[in-house]
Amino acid sequence: MGTNRLPAAKRRQQLAYVAIETFARKGFDATSMDEIAEAAGVTKPVLYQHFKSKRALFLELLDYVGGELLEAIAKATATAAGPRQQVECGFSAYFRFVDQHASAFRMMFASGAQGDSEFAAEVRRVESTIAHAVASMIDADIDPAHREVLGRAVVGLAEGTSRYWLGLMSSGPEETAAEALPVGDDGAWMKDPEQLARRIADLAWAGLRAVHRD
Repeated sequence: MGTNRLPAAKRRQQLAYVAIETFARKGFDATSMDEIAEAAGVTKPVLYQHFKSKRALFLELLDYVGGELLEAIAKATATAAGPRQQVECGFSAYFRFVDQHASAFRMMFASGAQGDSEFAAEVRRVESTIAHAVASMIDADIDPAHREVLGRAVVGLAEGTSRYWLGLMSSGPEETAAEALPVGDDGAWMKDPEQLARRIADLAWAGLRAVHRD
């Protein structure tokens, strides 16, 4: 097998992208380092030069994907004009990430990663970090524990919606999403992460506005 010479950093990045696609498609257990190396067009020793094991590679990818998602949300919400806009910008960033990096989202949340205690702990860490960031933006006179729970609820809403949305967009023919919706809705908005964000933000904002101390 021939290998094209690439600088170490670019080679590592290429291997990571190939690994994300492979893990997302087959899951951790069913994926081998041989398959990743073959898909990347390198020998297995080259792959091991960059990642010492399949487990180490997967953990690093979980950390990388989580960091990218958090950064996207942070950048989007930082430019918002107010609390309502922060909510929509946050959902928009989340859904755009899922739309543009579907394999990365699947690898983290739908590839069986949470069946392994070490991987599940890393996924929970990512979720907790995002939830903490969301909680810090909630503009309400409530105690920290209440704020943290709400942050987790918002993240759960985004994650659950993304699982459903990504499934509709990728599991069948073009009409799949429309057919799954009520009669009279053409489903066109389901193909647009921005429109999806507006609709989910309406729900979240209505709930957040009603938040108060017990």
